[in-house]
Amino acid sequence: MKSKPGEGPALEPRAAELLKLLVERYIHDGQPVGSRTLSRVRGLELSPATIRNIMADLDELGLVSSPHTSAGRVPTTRGYRYFVDSLLAPERLSERDEEMIARELVPHAGEGDDLLHAASALLSSLTRMAGVVTVPRRNLAVLRRIEFLPLSERRVLAILVVNQHEVQNRVLHTDRDYAADELERFANAINQHFVGHELVRLRQSLLDDVAAAKVRVDQTLLQAVAMAEQALAGAGGRQDYVLAGGSNLMAFQELADVQRLRGLFDALDRKRELLHLFDQCLGAEGLQIFIGDESGYKVLDECSVVTAPYIINGQVAGILGVIGPTRMAYSRIIPLVAETARQLSKGLKS
Repeated sequence: MKSKPGEGPALEPRAAELLKLLVERYIHDGQPVGSRTLSRVRGLELSPATIRNIMADLDELGLVSSPHTSAGRVPTTRGYRYFVDSLLAPERLSERDEEMIARELVPHAGEGDDLLHAASALLSSLTRMAGVVTVPRRNLAVLRRIEFLPLSERRVLAILVVNQHEVQNRVLHTDRDYAADELERFANAINQHFVGHELVRLRQSLLDDVAAAKVRVDQTLLQAVAMAEQALAGAGGRQDYVLAGGSNLMAFQELADVQRLRGLFDALDRKRELLHLFDQCLGAEGLQIFIGDESGYKVLDECSVVTAPYIINGQVAGILGVIGPTRMAYSRIIPLVAETARQLSKGLKS
């Protein structure tokens, strides 16, 4: 399981116990947790004054914080991370959930797209959050060659050869006429730098290279990348991930701000941020958890993303996961994601 290195010293047992109780209570109730609430926990055997002192220490360590509207405290991203890495005991998946996952996925074994959609919908249904499954890497279109040919009236014909022999043509509308030798230089620059890249990843690579080209003042590559980016708009021919249950996120109070929801839904639709996040998971081992701003994308600052790889023929082929608020039931979500990944891997081998 992904564990970002813990910051600071390990907590002494009483502080760790109180942090665990606070996180679990906040996940369950969604309300700031006060010292008085914790003092009523059966078997805790700590005085209210001791609890207040320990809570103040946790606050100073950055593991909890106090909302302006309440005397109670809530976990911070750092607090959730400590909880997940050091205090969490994932639940054993119930037989009911195991049977449901098998029942929903087994009928689609070997059916490719149907199985991916079933897995995404299943994760959404079981968690009441958003379920995501990336398309297997072996199914993604790969650029083999690109050519640009001049047309009349400020138009350019882009010819993309993808995978082995598939040809895609696009007419580009440009701001001026281009000579054939100019377009040949552009195509050569793209072919030199980007042949063999998956189209759904290539657009981001092109945008990154635009910035790099500006620094290098490489005008040929700069113009070539700009033209290729236009040619690749909508290229690839397939979805790069399957999303189910995005509307479920509206049910969580901490995500219900209109501006925040708009930004989140825009990101889910635009896909670039999530695909970059999932790309990181492809090269890592096992289950991964990104909490709040750990993702590196501001639009996910109030969210957690729990992912696991699925396997085809012994190789990591893609990623599936759940997107929800940081206040998610990690002990339940983690085994659900892991078992769904296992069953998806099994189904794709059939």
